Amino acid sequence: MISRRDFLQAALAASAIWGGSGTGRWARLAAQQQLSQDQLLEFPDFGNVTLIHITDIHAQLKPIWFREPEINLGVGEARGKVPHVTGAEFLKLYGITPGSPEAYALTYEDFVALARTYGKMGGLDRVATVIKSIRAARPDALLLDGGDTWQGSLTALRTAGQDMVNVMNALKPDAMTAHWEFTLGIDRVNEIVESLPFPMLGANIFDAEWEEPAYEPYKMFEVGGAQVAVIGQAFPYLPIANPKWMFPGLSFGIREERMAEVVQEVRDAGADLVVVLSHNGFDVDRKMAARVPGIDVILTGHTHDALPEPVLVGETILIASGSNGKFVSRVDLDVRDGRMMGFRHKLIPIFSDVIQPDAEIAALIDEQRAPYKSELEEVLGTSESLLYRRGNFNGTWDDLICNALIEEREADIALSPGFRWGPSLLPGEPITREDLFNVTSMSYPQAYRTEMTGEVLHTVLEDVADNLFNPDPYYQQGGDMVRVGGMGYRIGITKPQGSRISDMTLLKTGEPIDPNRSYVVAGWASVNEGTEGPAIWDLVESWIRRKGTVTIDPNNSVKVVGA
Repeated sequence: MISRRDFLQAALAASAIWGGSGTGRWARLAAQQQLSQDQLLEFPDFGNVTLIHITDIHAQLKPIWFREPEINLGVGEARGKVPHVTGAEFLKLYGITPGSPEAYALTYEDFVALARTYGKMGGLDRVATVIKSIRAARPDALLLDGGDTWQGSLTALRTAGQDMVNVMNALKPDAMTAHWEFTLGIDRVNEIVESLPFPMLGANIFDAEWEEPAYEPYKMFEVGGAQVAVIGQAFPYLPIANPKWMFPGLSFGIREERMAEVVQEVRDAGADLVVVLSHNGFDVDRKMAARVPGIDVILTGHTHDALPEPVLVGETILIASGSNGKFVSRVDLDVRDGRMMGFRHKLIPIFSDVIQPDAEIAALIDEQRAPYKSELEEVLGTSESLLYRRGNFNGTWDDLICNALIEEREADIALSPGFRWGPSLLPGEPITREDLFNVTSMSYPQAYRTEMTGEVLHTVLEDVADNLFNPDPYYQQGGDMVRVGGMGYRIGITKPQGSRISDMTLLKTGEPIDPNRSYVVAGWASVNEGTEGPAIWDLVESWIRRKGTVTIDPNNSVKVVGA
């Protein structure tokens, strides 16, 4: 029913000739000649219903570099299962040839060389080309946006998300759900939602005072003669992971019983196919799929996973479509007699040098960016290191930010949030203001300076570790592990809450962290209202300009046990 070949027909041919060793312009052009837009978009029509899924774009309008995670650990029942398989093991699991376009798109293996061979990925003008191609074959295909769309770039910050709203409206989605959108503040969110020509769905979003649904829970569509219900599931832990004071009148939560009720409601209303457009995260959705009957498809988001095959949980299929506009998922389904009879799926990689940009959307993107062009392009310095963010414990972008926090704020220790958003930068490339804002732009950017005892630092790390490594997915409430500068530690990921973190060490002296001693700690993105300090992008820009050329040393300060 599912063919791995549907991911990328050209991959094996390209890798057999060029492998992962090609660098330079000649090799890149040669690699591109092994790929074609027609091959990337090839898909034999199947059934009568088509879904198009994009998610976690994080305001990236233009093509980007994006390195997939090297470390993505699963715990409990998820241990060793996708999406917690990376690198060579991922290639082996899916039968992907090292050095192929698939390997570049889906793993971190040999990333720099393959990036220079195959080029950047994404760009919403290329995504538009893919969407229009699918709609040409299937005019009533549903385009569904999984959220984290309006935040993550300089232009989105400057326009309070309007640049993304304008471009997404031109792509004509049929529905969306949300997470980081709410960090624009509830008034701005509602202003945008009221203007959208499609619904923002959230069956799990309630008015906190009256405990009534705050947004539309679902929408019914007629597609290919079938009634398709799309139920929205916003990020459940918004008031914990993000500042609650920005949306004080709302409550969220997984609300499993509520989901079961809505599924039954749409079935009673005649739904032949039930689709959940989710921002739960993959492991949460896997658990929900096993516990809530009647869901046919979960289009999952939040954890930025890109999988070339659906994961089947009972009779529910989970589709993971990556992030930053790197991929578009197409799902064709045969829906008859009130049920899903079969499906075909393709994760389409958006190779920006291969897929022709859609002229209308390209012009619209340039129009959104034009007022900020000089600001976006200003060079702050150069990086001699690969800068990336994704991974459970550390990424070089956050190592850079932690180094800047320690020096600029004269701190002993630095903390940087475990955000997943933020494109990569290749060694030797200039660091522009756009690059910096791609990893820092948000609505609560203050870089604080405070004092914490060793005991408080231990508690902070333990709390974040439980958010990430609690064996019950329903208690995994955040992103990746908080990034730490100036301090090392050991983490036992399979240990119980409160006993995972040990051997905390102040790196500049090699001394153990004293629970009773106070340390100067600098960080940013506190969820507490009224946090004071300079914007993180101003602080880091000052540091980069002072350095001129930045090199990030390998970070071996976190020792992982039980992986």
